Amino acid sequence: MRKHRAFTLIELLVVISIIALLMAILMPALSRARKQARSAGCQALLKQWGIIWTMYCDDNDGRFPEAGDLGWQRGTWVIAFRPLYRTKSEILFCPSSVKRRSTGGATPVEYGDSTHTYVMGSGGIFDAREEASYGANNWLYYGTGSGAIQGRPIPWNWKTKDVGQAARIPVFADTMWRGGGPCYRTSETGALSRSFNRIVPPQFDGQWLGAGYEMMHFAINRHQTGINTLFMDWSVRATGLKELWTLKWHRDYPTNGPWTKAGGVQPTDWPEWMRGFRDY
Repeated sequence: MRKHRAFTLIELLVVISIIALLMAILMPALSRARKQARSAGCQALLKQWGIIWTMYCDDNDGRFPEAGDLGWQRGTWVIAFRPLYRTKSEILFCPSSVKRRSTGGATPVEYGDSTHTYVMGSGGIFDAREEASYGANNWLYYGTGSGAIQGRPIPWNWKTKDVGQAARIPVFADTMWRGGGPCYRTSETGALSRSFNRIVPPQFDGQWLGAGYEMMHFAINRHQTGINTLFMDWSVRATGLKELWTLKWHRDYPTNGPWTKAGGVQPTDWPEWMRGFRDY
């Protein structure tokens, strides 16, 4: 009768080594696939937000929300849209950012980062204080006159959706805060300043220096090379980190400003963590 030969220790070690090698090869590919799937899910959600923004504008003669008339200027977008979607819905969460950030204490911090949500400020009729991982371009809001809204010249605001260069104008995107109004200056006579707090890049991914550091809110590495963005032509696409400085944030914003290749920025001008990303 034929005897069954058992595996030797050497043979078992060889099999284990092969399995370990295959896992080492496959795990990075699986990780990339998961990240790509989350990014695709994020873009699908932003397309839904595009419908919400369109619905709101169509119901208001093409106008964006009017900042300040709903009780809380920076969070106007969420207050205005509560009737159009279920409050605290998962539509507020990018699949790569669904949990609050914690400092180890009993109370989580209000701002997020590339993988964590932020919390809305108080205000509005319901004062819901939703968590979210998307934010708006604060240069959208409707307003009249030559004054300012939270230090932003009203004439620079887009005000309505029917404008030129719509494919270059960001409306809604991945953020670590409620929104932001990137700019090199806040007056028509002021000089463009690369060091202005509302335009400077973060020194590391997820750096938080306060609500006034506007570009930092969007300059997070949430999807491997940048963020996903909804534009005013209602298209959604991935946006490179350094590309953010070339978008048309407001009517007077220079898309060839000091933080772009056309404006003379050098690779060494960027914080070290951003130097490997594509230049624009």
